[in-house]
Amino acid sequence: MSLAAGARFAHLRDVGDRLCDRDTGLATTAVALAAWHERNPRCPRCGEATEVVEGGWVRRCLVDHSLHYPRTDAAVIMAVVDAADRLLLGHAAHWPQRRYSTLAGYVEPGESLEAAVRREVAEETGVVVGDVRYVGSQPWPFPCSLMTAFRAQVAEGAGTDVVVDGVELTAARFFSREELGAAVADGEVHLPTRTSIARALIEDWFGGPLPQPPA
Repeated sequence: MSLAAGARFAHLRDVGDRLCDRDTGLATTAVALAAWHERNPRCPRCGEATEVVEGGWVRRCLVDHSLHYPRTDAAVIMAVVDAADRLLLGHAAHWPQRRYSTLAGYVEPGESLEAAVRREVAEETGVVVGDVRYVGSQPWPFPCSLMTAFRAQVAEGAGTDVVVDGVELTAARFFSREELGAAVADGEVHLPTRTSIARALIEDWFGGPLPQPPA
């Protein structure tokens, strides 16, 4: 596949915030469908091959003729704040050094979104969450998630000592606005791109765009 002169491939994570709403929606749909087709060439019922029908929105088994549709996995992502209005950020084990973001995780079967928020925070950091308030959502096609965003408050009377699980998170801490602004400015902390709802949650708590690290 050849590109027009001066054009280059770029990851949707890196350029999504530069696109208009229509183009962002189209690109997100295309990436999600491409990931689904790549991962699901066979029938989940009998294991036989499937074919693409309905313009790519459905796969049909060649043997039992069952129809299969793209899946969307529910996930929660949360800005956890304590009584001093400090924000809890964590570093995932598989991320580059100095990358910090809000906590997140998948919703388990039979679990409400609010229960998933409380469970994920407790499992990953030992922090107990009380009030949970829905903020918004974002399709996240890497490969097939719908991120549901929340603002979560540390439970009244609960401690703020952070104990990471050492598996999903290797570090986590509460930041004041002054601490996070300074850490981002000097390159101590790298935040997610502005394409992600994680960055929106962080900057909503912060009160505006965070400073960019020095070049």
